[in-house]
Amino acid sequence: MKIVKLLGLLVLLAGCTQDQQNQLSRKAVELLDGNYLVTYANGSTAKTWTIHNGKVTSSEKGYYYFWDDKKHYVQTPIVNTFIEAID
Repeated sequence: MKIVKLLGLLVLLAGCTQDQQNQLSRKAVELLDGNYLVTYANGSTAKTWTIHNGKVTSSEKGYYYFWDDKKHYVQTPIVNTFIEAID
């Protein structure tokens, strides 16, 4: 039954315009918003950020990107960065 639902969803998405697919994608990402604790640690350097009702994204260049609670845009290397979901 799950396979039938998945195939139906794929057929529905195939009939959407690119703009409609982008809008659906943004809505899905909004569902992933949550509370996170992001920690970058390298040797004696350690920095921690808290994210409430936000998300952490990554790029092919090897970085995480996010907005912290103080509305600062942060970019950290994926290497040595740890992300924890918090309540």
